[in-house]
Amino acid sequence: MQAVAAGTASLAPFFDESSGLGRDAAVRSRPARGGLQQGDTPGLYGGTEEAAVCDVERLKRYLTDPRNDRKARAWAEALDLSTAGIPAYLDRLTPVLLRHDTLVRNHDYKKGKAVPFNALLQAGIAILVDEQGLPAVKCSCGNPLRPFEGDKSRISVTFDDGNEKWKGYDRSEVVVVRPASRKLERIALVDVEDPGRGVERPVGTSGEEDSAFDTRRRRAVPQLTGTTFGEASRRLAGRGLAVAHEGQDLPPDGARVTGSDPAAGAELRFGAYVTLSVVEGAGGGASSGEGSTPPGPGSSRATDDSRSPSAPSTAPSSASAPRSSPSSPPSSPSSARPSSPPASSSGPAGSERPASPGPTSPPPPPDNGSTPPPKDGSAPPPSSDPGSGTGSPPSGPAEPPPGTTASSPPPAGPGTGGTPPQATGTSASSPPAATTAPATGAPAESTPAVGPRRTRE
Repeated sequence: MQAVAAGTASLAPFFDESSGLGRDAAVRSRPARGGLQQGDTPGLYGGTEEAAVCDVERLKRYLTDPRNDRKARAWAEALDLSTAGIPAYLDRLTPVLLRHDTLVRNHDYKKGKAVPFNALLQAGIAILVDEQGLPAVKCSCGNPLRPFEGDKSRISVTFDDGNEKWKGYDRSEVVVVRPASRKLERIALVDVEDPGRGVERPVGTSGEEDSAFDTRRRRAVPQLTGTTFGEASRRLAGRGLAVAHEGQDLPPDGARVTGSDPAAGAELRFGAYVTLSVVEGAGGGASSGEGSTPPGPGSSRATDDSRSPSAPSTAPSSASAPRSSPSSPPSSPSSARPSSPPASSSGPAGSERPASPGPTSPPPPPDNGSTPPPKDGSAPPPSSDPGSGTGSPPSGPAEPPPGTTASSPPPAGPGTGGTPPQATGTSASSPPAATTAPATGAPAESTPAVGPRRTRE
């Protein structure tokens, strides 16, 4: 694992770092709960009122110049692109500043090829992120980036080649970014020079369409019980709140939420964490078995990272299903499974500039064929079928427009408030089994359908 310090030139970059493709900033790394962060986490990335930190148009001109065709082919191959797809891909990227020391799969350019290596990027490095919030390009050198694939808990960082260990480095606070559950329309940033100022940046723009907001304004936790984990994550992001989960990996998007800590109605500052309890396989079909993963003692209960336990889920326990992440260009690899202790919120708190840079057997089917039909041709008596206990949640009012939103409405899916009863076999003369009424799920959130595009001069 190679350390990459902010402002330090790469040894084998794709592009000359003196060409002005991007500029890093001096930013102190912020703690983050659990290490795994979704790409739409409010405040995961930073911005500045200064000129754009990445010159995307210059990078595009360089990669499309026929004289640089060999380098362009290596660059595109690292991101699973064709060279013809480079301009459109770059138009969908958004420049940001890292607010956390972040693990990525970096690439050097050696002997006409992209050579991958695991890297720890220091907070303050300027990068381009894709439509699901994943790091995609290191701005100063143009090196392509992919998601980190290893185990965060087992990293060993090498500080050399001018990349000395920076002040504030904490191995337990290193972040791995996982893709947001859907493509984003806007990204909620924090001004690294004034943490009280937030920046909403439309995806695919470089800062010319930014709008400011107050990160100190309190935000109420919405009602999340009965929704899926993916939907709850999007609703929290829309309120400017971050998602936490006490498991080693993020739950599947279809896992059903059984509670939150703090509970609905609590008012938190921008970027504060809300810990979700989930049961898998009961609301979104993520797995056939059910397993509850309630928050532990590290749950966030207040805005300043005070911690207290949350009430555990009452659902039966079993193994957790792996989370499936949607793909985006480039497609993301499987998730790492870190085990670092929880850290504090990624929300702003003072200046960020440092002083120095068991499965069950299926029930038997109803005995519907035990009585033969009469010989006179009359119809046999009808058999009794067992009842079912599923239902769909009613639609409800839409959420207010989010600060970090997806560009398409959430997928429809049933959200049940309880586990359906098992069907039991009955004879033709037995009465039907009683049905169990489902609990109501939380309403889905409506979001804008189209995101703005990058304005180019």
